Amino acid sequence: MIQFFIICPLVFLAGLVDAIAGGGGLISLPAYLLAGVPMHQAIATNKLSSATGTVVSTVRYCRNTKVDWSIAIPAIILSLAGSFAGANLTMLAPENILKIVLLVVLPVTAVLVFRKNALVEKQSGSISHTRMLAITWAAALVIGCYDGFYGPGTGTFLILIMVGLAKMSMMQAAANTKLINLASNVSALVTFLMGGQVVLTLGLAAAVFSIAGHYTGSALVMKNGMKVVKPIILIVLVLLFIKVLTELL
Repeated sequence: MIQFFIICPLVFLAGLVDAIAGGGGLISLPAYLLAGVPMHQAIATNKLSSATGTVVSTVRYCRNTKVDWSIAIPAIILSLAGSFAGANLTMLAPENILKIVLLVVLPVTAVLVFRKNALVEKQSGSISHTRMLAITWAAALVIGCYDGFYGPGTGTFLILIMVGLAKMSMMQAAANTKLINLASNVSALVTFLMGGQVVLTLGLAAAVFSIAGHYTGSALVMKNGMKVVKPIILIVLVLLFIKVLTELL
């Protein structure tokens, strides 16, 4: 029961952060680990709660945005395949290896999430349509694999690649990111469910809080959202690092 009291409020906060500034995965995955959920089950169960929030935000976004399905459909298929491979790789990897990877990946992800807006604003220029398609579809496969394997920062990575390398407009990049991220979430979730790694009662409870967090965050009008949520993310990451290092040493 103590796990619910630790995870559910932090997952709500993750949904709130995700809706305001992005980067909610930097809170939601550590929440499961801080509550003592084993690494494999934490990654798998986090997919259940995060996927529900992604469904809500994707549906709401696509209703108000025109999607180029000639780009999106192949990207979705590649994301499904990549995430399936990444999720299976996670289930095969020993827990200690996953913890070491986490200590490397999360700080890098946090830096990119914090600097996302500044990095995107610096991008300019254009490329051929063929090259744009190649970059977008390659990103869907590779980042989809990462999302299945771990997850935090997936949306940020996709936005940076599509705006910075594929030279999409911010609106076009955001639409494709939502669809690719949803596909990778669903693929990983189904894979983890089939592998018996998802703690259903915990994940479903957290999913309710994730949806509530996304709705609450989307209703808030907040300038400089990342400046507000950055201290929260840093505190959660520091606590997680202390816990993981203690377990490894």
